[in-house]
Amino acid sequence: MPAGERARGLLELTRPANAVAAGVLTLIGAFVAGVDASAIVRTGAAVGATVLAVGAGNTINDYFDREIDAINRPDRAIPRGAVTPRAALAFSLVLFAGAVGLALLLPLAALAIAGVNLLALVAYTELFKGLPGVGNVVVGYLGGSTFLFGGAAVGEIDSGVLVLFVLAALSTVAREIVKDVEDVAGDRQEGLRTLPIVLGERRALLIAAGVLAIALFASPAPYLQSTFGWPYLLVVAFADGAMIYAAAESFADPTAGQEHLSYAMFLAGLAFVVGRIAVLV
Repeated sequence: MPAGERARGLLELTRPANAVAAGVLTLIGAFVAGVDASAIVRTGAAVGATVLAVGAGNTINDYFDREIDAINRPDRAIPRGAVTPRAALAFSLVLFAGAVGLALLLPLAALAIAGVNLLALVAYTELFKGLPGVGNVVVGYLGGSTFLFGGAAVGEIDSGVLVLFVLAALSTVAREIVKDVEDVAGDRQEGLRTLPIVLGERRALLIAAGVLAIALFASPAPYLQSTFGWPYLLVVAFADGAMIYAAAESFADPTAGQEHLSYAMFLAGLAFVVGRIAVLV
């Protein structure tokens, strides 16, 4: 295997767009919490640790999921032979070590969140993924915790960050359930007991829609609590509309639905940025 192809395969394992997006969410959490000049270094360390940890988690997930991916995602790096399983495992350990090194620069609360998240990332595939709903909740927590991590990095987890965590966690749980519907064939062959396999695809999608509905009903909370003003409410209304569309779309096309849910979640994060900027000006 040419070195260039191997390097591309290793980078692909990390899902770089996904890892960088998680870093952006951590940055949003720090910004919403009120990052200032004195916390720039800590914020940078938190963003870097998030990118490396998510990349490591994605890589080790592909290592454990290589047999399932041979069915569901045969074009991924390990199934197509671009990276050996042993190289993927070693690469994930290097990334985890880098994430830990950066996390050690952060306050104790952020370090505790990082420790819990790293354990959850490692344990996810082997312990949680195949349990109906449990794996979805774990991934939901991990997605939402990027905001907690960003807030803790600058020394404060305020009500805005907590609401952002809850909304992101619930939205991620819904998206993960939809992704399980998309992956039913490979998951069933591997003996996993995901929600769509145990309850049926339509019931699983209804549960995802219900979880998302809780997030939508909670989304005006920062406005009602006077944490943010009308600019936040305006942008989050667009995000809510996008989520409703994606949830409905998932019943006909789970692949498109979960992708559009991801976009809507970033739009919701943008609402908090807009709300914070409006308060500052």
